[in-house]
Amino acid sequence: MKFTIGEIKKNAAQQPFAFDEKVDVSELETMDNDIRKLKSVRVCGNCILEGDEIIFSMTISGEMILPCARTLVDVPYPFEIKADEVFSISPYYGEEEEENEIHFVEGEVLDLTPYIKENILLEIPFRVFSDDKEAHKNTPLKGEGWELATEKTKKESIDPRLKKLQSFFEDNKKEK
Repeated sequence: MKFTIGEIKKNAAQQPFAFDEKVDVSELETMDNDIRKLKSVRVCGNCILEGDEIIFSMTISGEMILPCARTLVDVPYPFEIKADEVFSISPYYGEEEEENEIHFVEGEVLDLTPYIKENILLEIPFRVFSDDKEAHKNTPLKGEGWELATEKTKKESIDPRLKKLQSFFEDNKKEK
């Protein structure tokens, strides 16, 4: 989602400049996070120009697919994020603006896509749970390098670190 500085100056000089677009952020699926699937998101809002500052107030909405914390099945997670991003085209941009999270615009094109992705990543919940009763029945019990441990399997299985100790006790029983 790109805007030229000339376009912003022309459209946002007198009144807020409105926008409403679909943005492809499927690249987030390949990153090291819990997002399994993410369709295009809708970004709508407005842009105002105040001196050398460009202020974008936007709403980012969509749906991401995340794993259930209990069963690892896919859980749709709808989201709607309200975000404000401030950019500066001032040649006197310095540390104070950077500390106040005012982003410097280099060149003549302002790309909002990285800031949209950042806001989506910040919105990922710590964990989600599936409400689907069938999902609990179809839960995988084994995977690559792991197995679900229940109370029953805990009692039946012996810790591999203690297996030699068990053979010692069995040898003592045979000698008596």
